[in-house]
Formats: sequence, structure tokens, C-alpha cells
Amino acid sequence: MNFTASKQPESCLLGPESDSQRTLYPYVTGTSVVALKYKDGILMAADMGGSYGSTLRYKSVERMKPIGKHSLLGASGEISDFQEILKYLDELILYDNMWDDGNSLGPKEVHNYLTRVMYNRRNKFNPLWNSLVLGGVKKGEKYLGTVSMIGVNFEDNHVATGFGNHLARPILRQEWHENLSFEDGVKILEKCMRVLLYRDRSAVNKLQIAKITEEGVTISQPYSLKTYWEFSAFENPTQGAVGSW
Repeated sequence: MNFTASKQPESCLLGPESDSQRTLYPYVTGTSVVALKYKDGILMAADMGGSYGSTLRYKSVERMKPIGKHSLLGASGEISDFQEILKYLDELILYDNMWDDGNSLGPKEVHNYLTRVMYNRRNKFNPLWNSLVLGGVKKGEKYLGTVSMIGVNFEDNHVATGFGNHLARPILRQEWHENLSFEDGVKILEKCMRVLLYRDRSAVNKLQIAKITEEGVTISQPYSLKTYWEFSAFENPTQGAVGSW
């Protein structure tokens, strides 16, 4: 008797584990996050818009979250990938707390962990489509860093993601100083967010400002900025342009 194996498609032999699920293109995204050091800790600002492509679909997306006892995380980019990162961090903090040794992960350790996660996923050609800002205070030492979707990272006295990296950083370079008060820091962040609102089509006039100090994290209630749209360049943006209607 002749037994012949029936040919099956390769995908059936490999099983469902071989299916590749990737974020090929971000769907719902958040725009810039801006953060700076001030004399007592870290201040961070982000609006609450979630864009579905070029449509401002969601207006109440929170993109800043406390991480453990000493850290604050803000994210630009794909919202679902940000939620995945928060799951990783929940597991990390839970594992750290299980040791119950009186120590806890500081912002530098959390930032280093995020750089490894982002770079690892980039090397798998399956990146998490986010730019992250991580700030915190531990034992009186302030820390502020950022990491991109491909693992590029650095720490600085002020950082920004998205359009903020182009439009807010010049303001921060000009006006930031080491002994900023809380009130002055908020004014600078509001100035940055106002410029982004004018110039970034994905920005919405509904934002939160968060601070982290030795006492912990405080995230403000959402609020709107006062704006002025009567500039002549806004009223007639193509005036004097060559070939304009």
C-alpha cells in the first residue's frame, strides 16, 4: 500500500504563531510633548488631541502618565503603541515592587529601559511608533530624557518631540534658565504650546501640564489657552505670494 502525504500550504504547517502582527503605519496619533527642568523638579505639557490620519478625531486623549514613584512619561505618536509601552512599564514596576527591598526604580533606570525596548523593537523591524519623554526626581536629582521610535536617546535640561522639536526648542533655548520658578516654567510651556497650536495642524486647544517633584506627580485638569487669530498673515495667508489666487 502506498501512503502519500497530502501537500498542505506552508502557512498551515507553520500555524498561527507565524502570523506577523505589526504597526505598519500609525493610525491614531498624538502630537508634540514639551518638557523642562525647573528649580523643584520637572514640568511637562501635552495637548489632548488624537488624530485619525489628518482628522482630529479625539479631543480627550491623555498622553502623560506617572510611572512608579519617581517618574513621569509623555508620548507622541501612535496611541495604541503608547498603551503597549504602559503595559511593559506596569510589569516592570510590579516586578521591582515585588522585591520589597526598600529601593525603587528611578527615572534614569526607567529611561534606560525604554531606550532598550525601542531599539530592540526597531531591530526586529517592528518599531513602536512613539517618541517618548521621561522625566523625574529621585533623591533630589532631576532627570529629563527622550527616546525616539528607533532608539535615539539623550538627556537635556529641556526636550520636545514632534513639531515641538522644531518650533518649541528655540523658545526653550532662549528663555530657559536653571532657577526657573514653577510659575515661570508654566508660562514658557504655555508659550510653546500656543506657538504649536498656531503652526501644527494636529494640535488642539486643550492641554494638560504635569509636574513631578520629590512629593510626587501632579497632572492638571485640561484647559485651553487664550489665542489671537487676527494677525494679517492668518487672515490672508497668500497675500503677496507668487502665483496665488
